Amino acid sequence: MIRTMLPWATSAGTLLGMWLVGQKKSIGWVVGLVNQVLWVTFAVVFQAWGLLPLTCALIVIYTRALIQWRHDDVVAATEVAR
Repeated sequence: MIRTMLPWATSAGTLLGMWLVGQKKSIGWVVGLVNQVLWVTFAVVFQAWGLLPLTCALIVIYTRALIQWRHDDVVAATEVAR
């Protein structure tokens, strides 16, 4: 069952995360970050070890983007309040 559903779940998570980011919602980065757990599971289940370096890099990218977007939101809110 996991071998059948996992590719669909990882694909759906990736598409949802990118759609949310395209809608300028920082939750998209969170969805992408959480989805990396599915990608690690995918790599282990299918022994696709070459995906692990990509997944690690994406964890860093998603985390950095989330922090930056939240920081930018705080700065923008502070400027509006002035």
